[in-house]
Amino acid sequence: MGENGAGKSTLMKCLFGIFHPDAGKVFFKGKEVRFRGTKDALETGISMINQELLNVPERTVAQNVWLGREPFRGAGNHFINHKKMISDTAALFKELDWDISPVKKIKDLSISEQQGCEIAKATSYGASVVVMDEPTSSLSEREVDHLFRIIRDLRTKGVSIIYITHRMNEVFQIADEVTVMRDGMNVGTYKASDLNEDKLISLMIGRVSTQRFPEITTEPGEIRLTVEHLTSSNPGSFKDVSFDLRKSEILGIGGLVGAQRSELVESVFGLRKTTDGGKIVINGEEVKIRKPKDAINNGIGLITEDRRGTGLFPLMSVAKNTSIASLQRYLNKFHLIRHTEINSEVVKLNKLLNTKTPGMKTVIQCLSGGNQQKVIFCRWLMTEPDILIMDEPTRGIDVGAKYEIYNIMKDLVAQGKSIIMVSSEMPELIAMSHRVAVLCNGRLTGILSKKDATQAAVMRLATRFTKD
Repeated sequence: MGENGAGKSTLMKCLFGIFHPDAGKVFFKGKEVRFRGTKDALETGISMINQELLNVPERTVAQNVWLGREPFRGAGNHFINHKKMISDTAALFKELDWDISPVKKIKDLSISEQQGCEIAKATSYGASVVVMDEPTSSLSEREVDHLFRIIRDLRTKGVSIIYITHRMNEVFQIADEVTVMRDGMNVGTYKASDLNEDKLISLMIGRVSTQRFPEITTEPGEIRLTVEHLTSSNPGSFKDVSFDLRKSEILGIGGLVGAQRSELVESVFGLRKTTDGGKIVINGEEVKIRKPKDAINNGIGLITEDRRGTGLFPLMSVAKNTSIASLQRYLNKFHLIRHTEINSEVVKLNKLLNTKTPGMKTVIQCLSGGNQQKVIFCRWLMTEPDILIMDEPTRGIDVGAKYEIYNIMKDLVAQGKSIIMVSSEMPELIAMSHRVAVLCNGRLTGILSKKDATQAAVMRLATRFTKD
């Protein structure tokens, strides 16, 4: 456990051979080991599920699971035995009780299914130690319970698990011991039974935390955005969804995995096609949003659910990732970029969100997941949107950073901005929203006011299945 930037993932990457430590030793089963790369770690008996999904989207599930260790048709034969690879994958998923087709392309799977493939791949090595870095960040509550059953089964077989998470309840469900890191240092190792949530948070952030969510006191104003009868062009997606968003309001969108929440907000942003029947109205005027540029020109920003897949430019700097959506605003009369102004704004915003980075020129893939998320947040703040759509904005972010994000949201609505927030974390959804709209099976099943938005009420609407 530890805040973003505490060094958890970096430490595990040293263990797994991705990074090479400058000092210190690693002992495995009593013997010192030195890994030149991940292949050495895997052959020794250590596997790892990375925080960011490291798959090959255009390849099938089976090809991703057995990547680099494909079965061949015989000794000396260099033709891959695809039939065996598919059957072995099917057997692996059957053992794990995961219903994922081996022949489906990874790009056609949901984020949670892709995460399931990574978990299956890590366990398929037969390792003695499995490192899981934020394995549940994209999983539903039911899928998390499923993963915990797999973990407990691995434990009975003598497998050791190193488990990194920001979800407090998970730690107390499965951990025997908890090691806390802060600013790259080991704060200490404790029995999980000797800790509670408040004590663990104070160890992580170095101070006593008394408040999880800020109080949102801003009263919503006039209607800013109206969505009428919006229907996806994909028959299996959302249908006939209508809602409005007011000035200075946070509208939460809840629902279970598969409810089509992301598909809905991405359609509002122009990333997905809709039928001609629906309408989007901004400040009383109907607008046509056919692509993201149309949304940006109409004052809408989107923080996507899949940070790695659709949010980051991993080989570009923090500065370029922050400013890339705002370049048009910083052109002079000769159509040249005013770099001094851009750099000043980039520094100001990342300082505001307390982004932990060596500098603005640092390549963004070198940052922790939570700090990458902060940079994406800065990107859309830099466009000065009137409407900011946030799809799982605090996924993979520690409690301290979450509170910073919540305060930014509070400040934005106080300034008159409007926010649509998709969240799978029920306490966050209820505490941070003025109203909660709930989807089930692609249909809007209800909109709850602040006083009516209880966990039970949200779950009732989230499970109220409707027919097409």
